[in-house]
Amino acid sequence: MEASNNIKLTKDIKKNKEILKESIPIKKSFDIIGREILIGQLEAYLVFIDGFAKDNIMLWILEVLQSLKESEISKDTITTLMKSKIGYIEVESFSDIKQMTSLVLAGAVALIIDGQEEGIIIDAREYPVRSPQEPDLEKVTRGSRDGLVETIIFNTALIRRRLRDPNLIFEIKSVGKRSQTDVVIAYLKDMADEKLLKEIKDKIDSIDVGALIMGEKTLEELIIKKHWYNPLPQVKFTERPDVVAAHLMEGHIAIIVDTSPSVMILPVTLFHFTQHAEDYYQNIAVGTYTRWVRFLGMICAFILLPLWLLLVNNKAYIPQFLQFLGPKEPSNIPLFIQFILLEFGLDLLRISSIHTPDVLSTSLGIIGGLILSEFAVKVGWFVPESILYIALAAIGTFAAPSVEFGLAIRIFRLLLVVMTGLFNIYGFVIAIIIVFVITYTTKSFENGKKYTWPLIPFEWKPLSHILFRMPIPRIRDKK
Repeated sequence: MEASNNIKLTKDIKKNKEILKESIPIKKSFDIIGREILIGQLEAYLVFIDGFAKDNIMLWILEVLQSLKESEISKDTITTLMKSKIGYIEVESFSDIKQMTSLVLAGAVALIIDGQEEGIIIDAREYPVRSPQEPDLEKVTRGSRDGLVETIIFNTALIRRRLRDPNLIFEIKSVGKRSQTDVVIAYLKDMADEKLLKEIKDKIDSIDVGALIMGEKTLEELIIKKHWYNPLPQVKFTERPDVVAAHLMEGHIAIIVDTSPSVMILPVTLFHFTQHAEDYYQNIAVGTYTRWVRFLGMICAFILLPLWLLLVNNKAYIPQFLQFLGPKEPSNIPLFIQFILLEFGLDLLRISSIHTPDVLSTSLGIIGGLILSEFAVKVGWFVPESILYIALAAIGTFAAPSVEFGLAIRIFRLLLVVMTGLFNIYGFVIAIIIVFVITYTTKSFENGKKYTWPLIPFEWKPLSHILFRMPIPRIRDKK
């Protein structure tokens, strides 16, 4: 690839073909095709990737080009072909070999002609793509069923369909020396923060990496500084185009990476991970109730296990009406060890379900969730209450709309359980302080707002929009 840096096309087609073969492995790689044709009496050469070029479009273009007579071709051959002969929408000229190499490897078709110092790029590419369908992680009972896919142009179209605003800008960049992955920055020009936008662009432009192996997740770690001990997500991922459109209307910036169905939204705060599209597809009362139930579930997922453990370990200090808590008989294994084993077992079950075919997933759930837990109680490993509370905590974890946020809750819960089991109330208090400090010091991408805003610093109006599902007319229209 380095051989093609700053090299221009010449009028000698034989020399051009030699240069092309040095920059692209034509004939060495079976899927890179070099096709010799005649346009009138002029030699021409087509370069494209087999599997990317649309066969019907290329067949039609070849029929037109090969049927041309010498009298139909002027001295300015490239301009003539582009304006009056190649009746395709996306056509442009090029003279730089490096530019041509990048476009061909991305799926475009390059045409060079003898005696011309410019060539033609025909963007007749077609990527393998699945149909848009509702994302498994963001289902709603009512609302649109289309979801983002792995092809970037389809994703921008799904977003543009919802925001037919001339201020909606999609800026494309290429990231990765080898992968040259297309990365699109989406924003509303009159809504997005210009300083933040420039910072994002500068960070993406400064990335020096071979490839975005894991798509948007690799890109996130390259542009956002993260600490190993902090499990909290600092960007929001979504596969729903309506969610992307809603965040763009609020002034957020979206980053779309080719080959990935997830869009990265930033900047975000802690409470962006607690809201779901389902809230707005139901009426106001139901949406608010659903939101409160979700909050309660996430709070229980975080605090229920360590709080129960703390109360059981200090029964002498708890009120009479809570004396029923705790096992009625002494257990063979300390309670906090039981919780740690159950946490690992729950994670093992989750990991196993990811690798289990759908036809066997029900069987896995029955074996892992029912049979194993029942026999574990019978042989004395666990007490029934420990399994009950870990099940409630698991349900609360799954109530989190964001998978990343749910996993962060699980990590914090494990810290609380271990500290409470080892150091009793002192460990519980220290663990709560550690969680608070980590959460408070977590930085959003935008330095202007705290990760804990609008709770800390406290602002009632935006906080009320989080606690209550507001009527659409009352939500501030920022257009």
